[in-house]
Amino acid sequence: MTKIVLWMLVGCLTVAVYASEQIPAEHDLSADQIVEKNVAARGGLDAWRKVQTMVWVGHVDSANTPARDLPFFLALKRPNKTRFEITVLNQKAVRVFDGREGWKLSPSGMGSGSLRPYTMDEQKSAHDEQVIDGLLIDHQAKGVDVTLDGTDKVDGHDAYRLGAKLPSGATRHVWVDAQTFLDVKYDRQVRGARGQPVMVEVTYSDYRNVDGLQIPFTIESGVAASGNRDKLTIDKVTLNPPLDDAMFTRPASQGRHNSVAVNADVSPPALRAMTRPTP
Repeated sequence: MTKIVLWMLVGCLTVAVYASEQIPAEHDLSADQIVEKNVAARGGLDAWRKVQTMVWVGHVDSANTPARDLPFFLALKRPNKTRFEITVLNQKAVRVFDGREGWKLSPSGMGSGSLRPYTMDEQKSAHDEQVIDGLLIDHQAKGVDVTLDGTDKVDGHDAYRLGAKLPSGATRHVWVDAQTFLDVKYDRQVRGARGQPVMVEVTYSDYRNVDGLQIPFTIESGVAASGNRDKLTIDKVTLNPPLDDAMFTRPASQGRHNSVAVNADVSPPALRAMTRPTP
């Protein structure tokens, strides 16, 4: 009997090993097939199309901020409206994009804020972002062309590297895990402080189920050539809360923000994370 059990165990292990060896066969998938699996893994196209607004509440850790665990509030509304608030030393910094123009309100030590329009690069980047569901979901309707550029290792796991060409002509890369088919990495080129091109990388982890959708609750961002990373941790995600368009218009002044109409359990503060999202 012992030998029979032993051989059964060996047989099961052999099947398991054989099955694991078949995973690389997935590398023969086309870009369209990878995107299809990614959309299914994240909850399905129909489910994402039903999401018209989204709110994140959480905290940020960064080497560039004066304190840890800074609370933030991010509101997103289709087609491309965003409001981001982060509380720094009891004052709020605000970034707002209404789908056409953007503004940023920075606190000062005197309590008054400095309101400035987005720079040309910030404006262009905001126009390019797909704030609710990212580049891959419904990419054809968004005019995003997706190609398979190869495979890489991301945190020790095989991942497909997809190239995404946006309607503006800008290009991005999205890495999709070869087993889970969830987004694990994203990059985009920005202009550095001296005007030089700089590649920013964003990684996604700690995916959780939110009303049937898979959403990453940890997002880290930083310049590819640097070891420093900003970390955004989401504490709560709310889908389809009522968001008034007024909250995405130009901020009035520090200490007198536009009213924010959201569900009572998602009280501001506090937008935009290190790029996205998004997932």
